[in-house]
Amino acid sequence: QVHLVESGGGLVQAGGSLRLSCAASVRTFSSYAMGWFRQAPGKEREFVAVITWTSITIYVDSVKGRFTISRDNAKNTVYLQMNSLKPEDTAVYYCGVHSATYYSGSDNTDPGKYAYWGQGTQVTVSS
Repeated sequence: QVHLVESGGGLVQAGGSLRLSCAASVRTFSSYAMGWFRQAPGKEREFVAVITWTSITIYVDSVKGRFTISRDNAKNTVYLQMNSLKPEDTAVYYCGVHSATYYSGSDNTDPGKYAYWGQGTQVTVSS
């Protein structure tokens, strides 16, 4: 059974940094795009970043230059390094596994195309 566990969230001041981790029990981890999404209270789940199976990265405009997504296939783990955090980054952050292996299409930013999700980790950025 596929299982994802996020960790690394917490409370930080604006301008601070956090590194989120997502450990995935996926049989062929290296063949999947892995994404980070976030959801603030009362809002829909929002795309943040994705790293494809070829390690191409895509970011939402609001985090470009501040966040870095990476993966360690040997550890079945995806990371999100978050620097220069802003209060508007406050949300529950979720990692997800894309629904297709070796995907080369254009829907990597669509949460509806992700098959599995972790439980989420809270990130709170104070002013």
